[in-house]
Amino acid sequence: MKSPLEKILTMDVALKWRVALKAEGRKLVMTNGCFDILHQGHVEYLFKARNEGGALIVALNSDASTKELKGPGRPVNDQNARAAIIASLYFVDAVSIFDTIRCDGIIERTTPDIYVKGGDYDIDTINPQEKKSLSIIGAEIRFIPLTPGFSTTKTISKIKST
Repeated sequence: MKSPLEKILTMDVALKWRVALKAEGRKLVMTNGCFDILHQGHVEYLFKARNEGGALIVALNSDASTKELKGPGRPVNDQNARAAIIASLYFVDAVSIFDTIRCDGIIERTTPDIYVKGGDYDIDTINPQEKKSLSIIGAEIRFIPLTPGFSTTKTISKIKST
């Protein structure tokens, strides 16, 4: 069995892995996010995302980009811990950390066949740069309903109130 840490890929390794997937005829699914405190909603979402294709890569926001997106005090868990936890899920094939707020660069480099976002997004609310990158590479965009009752913000609030 592969160690979860072996599934955390630098961009160079991720690109080689992508070439191998194409050669095998496997469709690559990509999703992205901060995944600061992994909860049941994340797990269900990632499981469903993996079932959309032949392999799943999670593009993980770095500590710097998470802080910029979520504000002071975030992330709670650093990028290496977040990557290791996500990579430990058997249905996640790879994790790659990126430093920018938007993942258009990693989209264009890894050329996923399918890009998945949670049901809190729709085609009109996806970031325009990311949508343009997805169009350039010809990726399909799919949305997965969120599991009700779960959010990192709620989890952090609950911890603070106890």
